[in-house]
Amino acid sequence: MKLKKILGLASIALASTVILAACGGKSNSAKSDTTELKVGIMTLDDSTEPLWDKVKELTEKEGVTLKLVEFTDYTQPNEALQNGEIDVNAFQHKYFLSNWNSENDGTIVAAADTLLSPIRLFSGVDGDGKAKYTDVKDIPNGAKISVPNDASNESRALYLLQAAGLLKLDVSGKELATIKNISSNPKKLDVTEINAEQTASTLTSVDAAVINNAYAQSANVDYDTTLYKEAVDKNSDQWVNVIAAQKDWKKSDKADAIKKLIKAYQTDEVAKVIQEATKGVDIPAWEGAKVDN
Repeated sequence: MKLKKILGLASIALASTVILAACGGKSNSAKSDTTELKVGIMTLDDSTEPLWDKVKELTEKEGVTLKLVEFTDYTQPNEALQNGEIDVNAFQHKYFLSNWNSENDGTIVAAADTLLSPIRLFSGVDGDGKAKYTDVKDIPNGAKISVPNDASNESRALYLLQAAGLLKLDVSGKELATIKNISSNPKKLDVTEINAEQTASTLTSVDAAVINNAYAQSANVDYDTTLYKEAVDKNSDQWVNVIAAQKDWKKSDKADAIKKLIKAYQTDEVAKVIQEATKGVDIPAWEGAKVDN
């Protein structure tokens, strides 16, 4: 009986040791688990997939696993973020975010700058498809220039023409500009408003046209005919894309993970991928970003 009692106590002690060891193992495993961050993006394509592959690679090294949640409608990522279905999103510029908040009583904020997809002033072309001009200074007096006619893109186009030295506006870069805001037009340019999707088709009938990248690419416009492109400055700031988060994200349990995402995104490695994957169409736009000329 005495021997059985001793063996019984030993068994209990052994079992306790195993349980403690198992608990200890589970605890260590929990510490090594990565933090998952749900990132809302638009459907991946040939230019965005390499970008996010690199960002995911860099965040993994910091213990953060990115789960990309793809959307097909531009209203969805902000709705999902506002509702807490995702942790951050990265698909929009500051103007779009501000406008969405205004129209939807939203409280989403820009957490970090990412990239700028600059609009460009393209030279008109002759019947053989050859550029009429090779320098913005060559644009003659009375030249006809087509610009998109929707409010945001027309404003953006006018600021571009101002930056190119072709005209002056009486508003600042934080305000939307219209043709009525042209305060100086020394070359007496004929600035013609056209539906954004039709601007590329006007190249044979105008001296120059401001065309959004999406339409320039779909129309196979030759980027070598660019006379001037948007730069990262105070006038283009509202068009810079961002990583967006909930208003109080810095106080959330995902704050550290979001900060690591931002740090990973804003690296020279990612800057290089952005420019290579888009063939120079997009440029990194955070402070200190390395931009190839």
